[in-house]
Amino acid sequence: MPGDNALAVTVSELSGKLKRMVEGEFGHVRLRGEISGYKRAASGHAYLCLKDEDAVIDAVMWKGQAGGLAFRPQDGVEVIATGRLTTYPGRSKYQIVIERMELAGAGALMALFEKLKAQLAGEGLFDSAAKRPLPFLPRVIGVVTSPTGAVIRDILHRLEDRCPSHVVVWPVKVQGAGAAEEVVAAVRGFDALPADGPVPRPDLVIVARGGGSIEDLWAFNEEAVVRAVAACSIPIISAVGHETDTTLCDFAADLRAPTPTAAAELAVPVLADLRLTVASHSARTERCANRYVERGREKLAALARVLPTRDRLLGGQRQRADEAALRLDRALERRVTRERASLERAGGALRVATLQRQVEAARGRLDATWKLVEALNPLGVLERGYALVTARDGGAVVAGAEEARAAGALSLRFRDGAVDADVVGVERARPRAYGKRKSAEQPQLL
Repeated sequence: MPGDNALAVTVSELSGKLKRMVEGEFGHVRLRGEISGYKRAASGHAYLCLKDEDAVIDAVMWKGQAGGLAFRPQDGVEVIATGRLTTYPGRSKYQIVIERMELAGAGALMALFEKLKAQLAGEGLFDSAAKRPLPFLPRVIGVVTSPTGAVIRDILHRLEDRCPSHVVVWPVKVQGAGAAEEVVAAVRGFDALPADGPVPRPDLVIVARGGGSIEDLWAFNEEAVVRAVAACSIPIISAVGHETDTTLCDFAADLRAPTPTAAAELAVPVLADLRLTVASHSARTERCANRYVERGREKLAALARVLPTRDRLLGGQRQRADEAALRLDRALERRVTRERASLERAGGALRVATLQRQVEAARGRLDATWKLVEALNPLGVLERGYALVTARDGGAVVAGAEEARAAGALSLRFRDGAVDADVVGVERARPRAYGKRKSAEQPQLL
């Protein structure tokens, strides 16, 4: 208006004053309302609205606080949010920065429980057809629970009493922030173990926790836990809480146990009962075998009474065999006599022929020997004009001139008689017709 001298402020100045006023007045607030428009940004921060029947307020939860929630926020769930009120000048609005948020009582938790249950059941995660049978006697049992609570001690003691087994414990938190993530990692870790690795792969897994309120057990209602249990290839027993407690993990598991101790009882049979059963089966098997043998013996005795005796069966055959033996002896004797006579006749003829052949062979050898003797007879050459010279005193044959000079007196035998001769001189041998000379001198005979 004309004449107005009020000082004008900028928008930023006004927004700053409002921000300081709101944060100073409402530095710490605790609101109860229903979640609406919940979404999680890629940065990890969560954005939502809290509303009741008449009003709505924007809310933001930074990444650190959003990641530590004990439950997964969903639209329509009533919660209690604790934080500080502030403004957002960029859009001229106020909002609450949530530092802590929990479900607003058991009613809200049950509403979220039923909503998740309906959603997961619609996907078939709780179908009975997908349940796997438990192994009768697992060699290795994996347990997902807190390593310091009474639950693991109860399970180990019960297994020791019933049937001692190899137990592998995967320690996890069972409530509070991060419990759901650790349970998921444990279930998936057991499922990923190789069959021949350093850590034995369980044949059965027990997910266990002691009793508590619905808030304490809420980690086992988380969607990630339910999906991990349903997807595990190893049969799982869920033993979360007491007998009256129910979690979504119970519906996804292959079998629900009312307590952790009951889970150990369902996991293995009683060893004493097994031994008794084996002994009973052994006794029954032995009795059945004995009864079978006795019945066979009775049947054999009955058959033996109606069967003919050995003598009755073989009497005729024995008599015929004896008669055949007698006929065979006589026939063999006749045959031997006949063959012996034939052999003797053939032997006589064979001996004459053999003798003749031997005589002829001897005659031939004699003729050949005689011819050889005649050829070698030294007197045979006398017929051809040669003479046999011997020493007169000893009759030794003289074969050369030196021997003739040494003997002195010789005897010359011709074909028709012998004459004596004395050595009186020597002369050289005359040259032969082919021009060769004898170097030795020849004696002259008188």
